[in-house]
Amino acid sequence: MAGNSIFEVLVLNGRPAAGKSEILEHLKNTKLPERIKKYHIGEIDVIDDFPMLWSWFEEDDILSKKFGKPRLHTDEEGYFKYPYLWNLLIERIGLEYHKHIRDDRDYHQHTTTIVEFSRGSEQGGYSQAFEHLTDEIVAHAGMVYVQVSYEESLRKNRRRFNPDRPDSILEHGLQDGKIRRLYQDDDWLTLIEKSPDYLSLHGRRVPYSVLENEDDVTTRGGDLLSRRLADTLGRLWGLSNPDNSTAG
Repeated sequence: MAGNSIFEVLVLNGRPAAGKSEILEHLKNTKLPERIKKYHIGEIDVIDDFPMLWSWFEEDDILSKKFGKPRLHTDEEGYFKYPYLWNLLIERIGLEYHKHIRDDRDYHQHTTTIVEFSRGSEQGGYSQAFEHLTDEIVAHAGMVYVQVSYEESLRKNRRRFNPDRPDSILEHGLQDGKIRRLYQDDDWLTLIEKSPDYLSLHGRRVPYSVLENEDDVTTRGGDLLSRRLADTLGRLWGLSNPDNSTAG
Protein backbone atom coordinates (compact mmCIF):
# COMPACT_ATOMS: atom_id res chain seq x y z
CA MET A 1 0.00 0.00 0.00
CA ALA A 2 3.14 2.17 -0.03
CA GLY A 3 2.35 5.87 -0.20
CA ASN A 4 -1.23 5.26 -1.29
CA SER A 5 -4.60 5.54 0.39
CA ILE A 6 -6.10 2.41 -1.18
CA PHE A 7 -5.56 -1.32 -0.99
CA GLU A 8 -3.67 -2.53 -4.02
CA VAL A 9 -4.88 -6.14 -3.98
CA LEU A 10 -7.69 -7.54 -1.84
CA VAL A 11 -8.06 -11.32 -1.86
CA LEU A 12 -11.70 -12.06 -1.00
CA ASN A 13 -12.47 -15.60 0.14
CA GLY A 14 -15.32 -17.49 1.77
CA ARG A 15 -17.72 -20.34 1.14
CA PRO A 16 -20.14 -20.15 -1.81
CA ALA A 17 -22.95 -17.66 -1.15
CA ALA A 18 -21.10 -16.38 1.94
CA GLY A 19 -21.73 -12.82 0.78
CA LYS A 20 -18.68 -12.01 -1.34
CA SER A 21 -20.67 -10.93 -4.39
CA GLU A 22 -22.98 -8.75 -2.28
CA ILE A 23 -19.92 -7.07 -0.76
CA LEU A 24 -18.62 -6.33 -4.25
CA GLU A 25 -21.98 -4.90 -5.29
CA HIS A 26 -22.00 -2.67 -2.22
CA LEU A 27 -18.50 -1.41 -2.97
CA LYS A 28 -19.32 -0.79 -6.63
CA ASN A 29 -22.45 1.15 -5.65
CA THR A 30 -20.49 3.38 -3.26
CA LYS A 31 -19.20 6.54 -4.92
CA LEU A 32 -15.45 6.59 -5.37
CA PRO A 33 -14.54 9.40 -2.90
CA GLU A 34 -16.61 7.79 -0.13
CA ARG A 35 -15.31 4.32 -1.05
CA ILE A 36 -11.71 5.46 -0.68
CA LYS A 37 -12.37 7.30 2.58
CA LYS A 38 -14.47 4.59 4.23
CA TYR A 39 -13.04 1.36 2.79
CA HIS A 40 -9.65 2.23 1.20
CA ILE A 41 -10.95 0.77 -2.07
CA GLY A 42 -10.18 2.66 -5.29
CA GLU A 43 -11.45 1.96 -8.77
CA ILE A 44 -12.46 -1.69 -8.70
CA ASP A 45 -11.00 -4.38 -10.93
CA VAL A 46 -12.42 -7.82 -10.05
CA ILE A 47 -10.63 -11.02 -11.04
CA ASP A 48 -13.02 -13.86 -10.18
CA ASP A 49 -12.41 -17.47 -11.10
CA PHE A 50 -16.13 -18.25 -11.53
CA PRO A 51 -16.43 -16.86 -15.09
CA MET A 52 -13.31 -18.85 -16.06
CA LEU A 53 -14.74 -22.00 -14.52
CA TRP A 54 -18.14 -21.46 -16.13
CA SER A 55 -16.59 -21.03 -19.57
CA TRP A 56 -15.10 -24.52 -19.19
CA PHE A 57 -18.58 -25.94 -18.47
CA GLU A 58 -19.96 -24.20 -21.54
CA GLU A 59 -17.11 -25.36 -23.78
CA ASP A 60 -17.49 -28.94 -22.56
CA ASP A 61 -21.23 -28.89 -23.26
CA ILE A 62 -20.58 -27.64 -26.80
CA LEU A 63 -17.95 -30.30 -27.41
CA SER A 64 -20.14 -33.05 -26.03
CA LYS A 65 -23.58 -32.08 -27.31
CA LYS A 66 -22.79 -30.29 -30.57
CA PHE A 67 -19.68 -32.10 -31.78
CA GLY A 68 -19.93 -35.45 -30.03
CA LYS A 69 -16.38 -35.00 -28.73
CA PRO A 70 -14.86 -35.73 -25.31
CA ARG A 71 -15.26 -33.12 -22.62
CA LEU A 72 -11.97 -31.39 -21.80
CA HIS A 73 -12.42 -30.19 -18.24
CA THR A 74 -15.50 -31.67 -16.60
CA ASP A 75 -17.44 -34.91 -16.51
CA GLU A 76 -21.13 -35.26 -17.30
CA GLU A 77 -22.03 -34.48 -13.67
CA GLY A 78 -20.11 -31.22 -13.74
CA TYR A 79 -17.11 -32.20 -11.62
CA PHE A 80 -13.58 -31.42 -12.74
CA LYS A 81 -11.92 -34.38 -14.46
CA TYR A 82 -8.53 -33.46 -13.01
CA PRO A 83 -7.95 -31.98 -9.52
CA TYR A 84 -5.12 -29.76 -10.76
CA LEU A 85 -7.62 -27.67 -12.70
CA TRP A 86 -8.52 -25.92 -9.44
CA ASN A 87 -4.92 -24.73 -9.20
CA LEU A 88 -4.92 -23.79 -12.87
CA LEU A 89 -7.70 -21.31 -12.11
CA ILE A 90 -5.53 -19.61 -9.49
CA GLU A 91 -2.64 -19.46 -11.95
CA ARG A 92 -5.02 -17.89 -14.48
CA ILE A 93 -5.93 -15.23 -11.93
CA GLY A 94 -2.24 -14.44 -11.56
CA LEU A 95 -1.82 -14.20 -15.31
CA GLU A 96 -4.71 -11.78 -15.62
CA TYR A 97 -3.33 -9.63 -12.82
CA HIS A 98 0.10 -9.55 -14.47
CA LYS A 99 -1.40 -8.28 -17.70
CA HIS A 100 -3.28 -5.54 -15.88
CA ILE A 101 -0.24 -4.14 -14.10
CA ARG A 102 1.94 -4.64 -17.20
CA ASP A 103 -0.32 -2.46 -19.31
CA ASP A 104 -0.72 0.41 -16.84
CA ARG A 105 2.34 1.58 -14.92
CA ASP A 106 0.15 3.66 -12.60
CA TYR A 107 -2.43 0.92 -12.13
CA HIS A 108 -2.34 0.82 -8.33
CA GLN A 109 -2.31 4.58 -7.98
CA HIS A 110 -6.01 4.44 -8.79
CA THR A 111 -7.14 0.80 -8.81
CA THR A 112 -7.80 -1.88 -6.22
CA THR A 113 -7.73 -5.40 -7.64
CA ILE A 114 -10.18 -7.71 -5.90
CA VAL A 115 -9.34 -11.39 -6.35
CA GLU A 116 -12.31 -13.60 -5.49
CA PHE A 117 -12.58 -17.36 -5.12
CA SER A 118 -13.84 -20.14 -2.83
CA ARG A 119 -12.00 -23.35 -2.00
CA GLY A 120 -13.11 -26.33 0.05
CA SER A 121 -10.85 -28.95 1.56
CA GLU A 122 -11.87 -31.44 -1.14
CA GLN A 123 -10.00 -29.28 -3.67
CA GLY A 124 -6.92 -28.83 -1.49
CA GLY A 125 -8.37 -25.94 0.46
CA TYR A 126 -7.02 -22.43 0.75
CA SER A 127 -3.63 -23.77 1.82
CA GLN A 128 -3.10 -25.26 -1.63
CA ALA A 129 -4.76 -22.41 -3.52
CA PHE A 130 -2.57 -19.80 -1.82
CA GLU A 131 0.53 -21.68 -2.97
CA HIS A 132 -0.51 -20.86 -6.54
CA LEU A 133 -1.03 -17.14 -5.99
CA THR A 134 1.75 -15.39 -7.87
CA ASP A 135 4.48 -13.44 -6.10
CA GLU A 136 3.10 -10.31 -7.81
CA ILE A 137 -0.27 -10.76 -6.10
CA VAL A 138 1.12 -11.75 -2.72
CA ALA A 139 3.50 -8.78 -2.64
CA HIS A 140 0.53 -6.37 -2.81
CA ALA A 141 -2.17 -8.37 -1.04
CA GLY A 142 -4.35 -8.13 2.00
CA MET A 143 -7.03 -10.76 2.61
CA VAL A 144 -10.63 -10.73 3.75
CA TYR A 145 -12.41 -13.96 4.61
CA VAL A 146 -16.23 -13.88 4.84
CA GLN A 147 -17.09 -16.26 7.66
CA VAL A 148 -20.28 -18.33 7.46
CA SER A 149 -21.01 -21.89 8.48
CA TYR A 150 -21.59 -24.62 5.93
CA GLU A 151 -25.28 -24.60 6.88
CA GLU A 152 -25.58 -20.88 6.16
CA SER A 153 -23.70 -21.30 2.87
CA LEU A 154 -26.13 -24.05 1.88
CA ARG A 155 -29.18 -21.96 2.82
CA LYS A 156 -28.07 -18.91 0.85
CA ASN A 157 -26.93 -21.00 -2.10
CA ARG A 158 -30.42 -22.48 -2.36
CA ARG A 159 -32.06 -19.06 -2.07
CA ARG A 160 -29.97 -17.24 -4.66
CA PHE A 161 -29.96 -19.90 -7.40
CA ASN A 162 -31.74 -18.83 -10.58
CA PRO A 163 -31.85 -21.76 -13.03
CA ASP A 164 -32.47 -19.34 -15.89
CA ARG A 165 -29.17 -17.52 -15.19
CA PRO A 166 -26.69 -20.17 -14.02
CA ASP A 167 -23.78 -18.08 -15.30
CA SER A 168 -24.74 -15.02 -13.23
CA ILE A 169 -22.31 -13.83 -10.54
CA LEU A 170 -25.18 -13.00 -8.18
CA GLU A 171 -27.58 -15.79 -9.11
CA HIS A 172 -25.50 -18.89 -9.78
CA GLY A 173 -25.70 -21.83 -7.40
CA LEU A 174 -24.74 -25.43 -6.82
CA GLN A 175 -26.81 -28.54 -6.31
CA ASP A 176 -26.92 -29.59 -2.64
CA GLY A 177 -24.81 -32.68 -3.34
CA LYS A 178 -22.11 -30.64 -5.04
CA ILE A 179 -21.88 -27.97 -2.38
CA ARG A 180 -21.69 -30.70 0.28
CA ARG A 181 -18.91 -32.56 -1.50
CA LEU A 182 -16.89 -29.53 -2.55
CA TYR A 183 -17.37 -27.02 0.28
CA GLN A 184 -18.70 -28.64 3.47
CA ASP A 185 -15.16 -28.79 4.84
CA ASP A 186 -13.10 -25.61 4.78
CA ASP A 187 -9.51 -25.25 6.06
CA TRP A 188 -9.57 -21.49 6.78
CA LEU A 189 -9.82 -21.83 10.57
CA THR A 190 -6.99 -24.34 10.56
CA LEU A 191 -4.84 -21.95 8.51
CA ILE A 192 -5.27 -19.04 10.93
CA GLU A 193 -5.27 -21.05 14.15
CA LYS A 194 -1.76 -19.95 15.16
CA SER A 195 -1.69 -16.68 13.22
CA PRO A 196 -4.21 -14.10 14.50
CA ASP A 197 -3.28 -11.32 12.06
CA TYR A 198 -0.97 -12.52 9.27
CA LEU A 199 -0.49 -15.55 7.04
CA SER A 200 2.95 -16.54 5.81
CA LEU A 201 2.81 -16.82 2.02
CA HIS A 202 5.80 -16.99 -0.30
CA GLY A 203 8.05 -15.78 2.49
CA ARG A 204 5.87 -12.73 3.18
CA ARG A 205 3.57 -11.77 6.02
CA VAL A 206 0.18 -11.17 4.43
CA PRO A 207 -2.41 -9.46 6.66
CA TYR A 208 -5.97 -10.72 6.84
CA SER A 209 -9.25 -9.73 8.45
CA VAL A 210 -12.45 -11.74 8.92
CA LEU A 211 -15.94 -10.42 8.22
CA GLU A 212 -18.44 -12.39 10.29
CA ASN A 213 -21.61 -12.91 8.27
CA GLU A 214 -23.54 -15.69 9.96
CA ASP A 215 -26.29 -13.11 10.58
CA ASP A 216 -26.33 -12.32 6.84
CA VAL A 217 -25.69 -8.59 6.90
CA THR A 218 -24.70 -8.81 3.24
CA THR A 219 -28.25 -9.60 2.17
CA ARG A 220 -29.74 -6.87 4.35
CA GLY A 221 -27.16 -4.37 3.16
CA GLY A 222 -27.50 -0.72 4.10
CA ASP A 223 -25.83 0.84 7.13
CA LEU A 224 -25.29 -2.47 8.92
CA LEU A 225 -23.25 -3.90 6.08
CA SER A 226 -21.46 -0.58 5.62
CA ARG A 227 -20.37 -0.45 9.26
CA ARG A 228 -19.23 -4.06 9.40
CA LEU A 229 -17.34 -3.79 6.14
CA ALA A 230 -15.70 -0.55 7.26
CA ASP A 231 -14.65 -2.18 10.53
CA THR A 232 -13.25 -5.24 8.73
CA LEU A 233 -11.34 -3.25 6.13
CA GLY A 234 -10.24 -0.69 8.70
CA ARG A 235 -8.66 -3.46 10.74
CA LEU A 236 -6.97 -4.81 7.62
CA TRP A 237 -5.71 -1.34 6.72
CA GLY A 238 -4.14 -1.02 10.13
CA LEU A 239 -2.39 -4.38 9.77
CA SER A 240 -1.21 -3.41 6.28
CA ASN A 241 0.12 -0.03 7.44
CA PRO A 242 1.24 -0.57 11.04
CA ASP A 243 3.28 2.66 11.14
CA ASN A 244 0.51 4.85 9.76
CA SER A 245 -2.80 3.15 10.37
CA THR A 246 -6.21 4.72 10.26
CA ALA A 247 -9.55 3.00 10.31
CA GLY A 248 -10.82 5.27 7.52
